[in-house]
Amino acid sequence: MYRKIILAAAAAVIAATAGAENVKGQETILPDATYMFAQRDTCGLFMDVYEPAEGSETEIGGREKPLIVFMFGGGFIEGRRDDPFYGPWFGTMTRNGYRVISIDYRLGLKGHTKVGVAQVNAVDRAIHMAVEDLFSATKYIIDNAETLGIDPDNIVISGSSAGAITVLQAEYELCNRTSYAEVLPENFRYAGVISFSGAILSRHGKLKYEKAPAPILMLHGTEDRLVNYGQIKFFNLGMFGSDKIAERLSKFGHNYNIIRFLDCGHEIASHMNESTPYQFAFIEKNVMEGVDYIVDMTVDDPRIVKRGSQSRKELYGD
Repeated sequence: MYRKIILAAAAAVIAATAGAENVKGQETILPDATYMFAQRDTCGLFMDVYEPAEGSETEIGGREKPLIVFMFGGGFIEGRRDDPFYGPWFGTMTRNGYRVISIDYRLGLKGHTKVGVAQVNAVDRAIHMAVEDLFSATKYIIDNAETLGIDPDNIVISGSSAGAITVLQAEYELCNRTSYAEVLPENFRYAGVISFSGAILSRHGKLKYEKAPAPILMLHGTEDRLVNYGQIKFFNLGMFGSDKIAERLSKFGHNYNIIRFLDCGHEIASHMNESTPYQFAFIEKNVMEGVDYIVDMTVDDPRIVKRGSQSRKELYGD
């Protein structure tokens, strides 16, 4: 089944499953377990496991809901896996029957005060350090799947801002089987990808997937200039945002959803909890049912305060 929906008007997709506002400090949720998944020269890397809430529905139609692996935001400069800011979203996901694992990754731009085109090599390095750490976490989950009670074929990776860049980049590296993906089994693939304001860095021009990617959900503000919604391109070097990724996915007939938040900036990376209806619809239809249900939707959501391309400090207040 292949169906394409294009909505150029505001969409009202408000569901009872949407949780409370994603405001820092509103909800405290503690992990059920913590594991070290990798030892680097400079630090150990850990993952926090949040189990589905007691009594929640962990299956739909006899199918188990996927594990959600999450990567925090912070421009590869700051951030942490257990930031209380993400508590409301973790709580909403676990109350709806999802297991969430929030992971560490190395901050490759920590200490940088300026990041721009001139720093592309440093940005490239930071992105791929984070990709390496995501792949290490994935390998740990695969190797310990029985102990953790996780199906390694049922993993959705997700991230906000820098984390969103990482998960989109990781899927791109995996589909093109670059050296970064060698740590994972040859036939491994993620079940899905969810990006809150992400992009992909390419040094080889337009994006092309050698193997079909997992279903991808992208949520992005159309006026985002921190993680560009469109593209920043210089000859074969480019940072391709959600709009350009969707263009390429559509051209080659891949499975994706894109939710375009009209006139919004980078605040969409922080409005994870408000967009859970889109996330649940994507997971249930595209990931769990395996349907190529292509959604290209432009949304003008009055619940989201349009703040333009503000910094993380301005958005999160930390």
